Amino acid sequence: MRRNICVICARSGSKGVPNKNIHTYLGKPLLAYSVETAISSKVFEHIVVTSDSSEYLEIAAKYGADILVQRPTNLSLDTVTKLGAIEHAVTSSEKQLDINFDTIVDLDVTSPLRIIDDVIGALDLFNKKNCTSVITGCKSHRSPYTNLVEVGPAGYVWLSKPTKEQKSRRQESPPCFDMNASIYIWKRDVFRADPRVFYSDTLLYEMPFERSWDIDSEIDFEIVECLMSRRPAS
Repeated sequence: MRRNICVICARSGSKGVPNKNIHTYLGKPLLAYSVETAISSKVFEHIVVTSDSSEYLEIAAKYGADILVQRPTNLSLDTVTKLGAIEHAVTSSEKQLDINFDTIVDLDVTSPLRIIDDVIGALDLFNKKNCTSVITGCKSHRSPYTNLVEVGPAGYVWLSKPTKEQKSRRQESPPCFDMNASIYIWKRDVFRADPRVFYSDTLLYEMPFERSWDIDSEIDFEIVECLMSRRPAS
C-alpha cells in the first residue's frame, strides 16, 4: 500500500489580501477547508502544514493537521516558489517520523471549492497511470489558437499560438486547460531528486470550472462564497 503525505503550504505574507490563508470564510479560516478535505478523503497517512507563522500552525492543529512544520525565512519570501517549501516539509516530516513516503500531494489553501472526490480522483489517475506527476485544471475559456493574444514592445498583437493552418473555430482547436493550482501529485523519489511541476509524463486531472476558482483578492472571496452557497446542503 502506498504511503501518501498531504502537504498544505500556508505562508503568512500575502500582499493582495493580508493574512489571506486564515481569512475568515463562511465562519472558518480559509486554511481549515484544505485540512478538513484532506482528512475527510481518508487517503493520507499524515497531513502536514508548513508555515512561517506560529499562529497559522496553531490553526492548522486545531482543524486536524497532525504534523506542523515551521518554515525557514529563506523559504518564505515572495520570490521563492512553493516547491522548496514542499520539499522542506516532506524532508522534515520524514525525519520526524523516521519513514519515507511514496506519494506527495499538495493541496493549495486558496482552493476551498475542491471536494473530496477531486482529491480521490486525481490520486486514482496518478496511481492507475503510474505517471511521475498529476496537476489539476479546467477547460480554458480562452484558446491560444483562436482568441488569446500577446502584445509586443511596439503594441502590436498576435495570437499566442499561431498555426500554419489558422483554426477559424474554437471547436477545431486542440483542447486547452487552465491550471487551477488546486492539487499537485508527485512520485516522492522523483520529486526529491528533481523538484518541478512538469515532467515528460505529467498528466492533468480535469475539474469543473465551478470548483477551480483560486482566491487571490477580496472579490475572489465573494465569488467563491457565491459558488459555495449554490451547493446542496450536506
